[in-house]
Amino acid sequence: MAYGMCELLWIELVLSDLEIADTKPKNLYFDNKAAIKIAQNPVQNDRIKHVEVDRHFIKEKLDQKIIQVRFVKSEVQLADVLTKAVSRKSLHSVIGKLGMLVIYAPT
Repeated sequence: MAYGMCELLWIELVLSDLEIADTKPKNLYFDNKAAIKIAQNPVQNDRIKHVEVDRHFIKEKLDQKIIQVRFVKSEVQLADVLTKAVSRKSLHSVIGKLGMLVIYAPT
């Protein structure tokens, strides 16, 4: 989550250099409810000590209203096609949504 936020902040910096500024909070979509709750909840838990630094960074950006985290079901998470094994049906439905084209004709 922290890496995704860093990427989003970098994109925002590039856009501001191009004088394309947007003051609205940016949305990051995750399919992990537990990660979203940990990010939004300031209570420390012994089970999450290994992510403590990242959690503070994430919480800071959420409190500043720079970024909002949203839940999305795994079935409609577009990024999964790039990181997980998905069925052929899921792959073809996501390819169109990502603006990708199949360049190989079936043989």
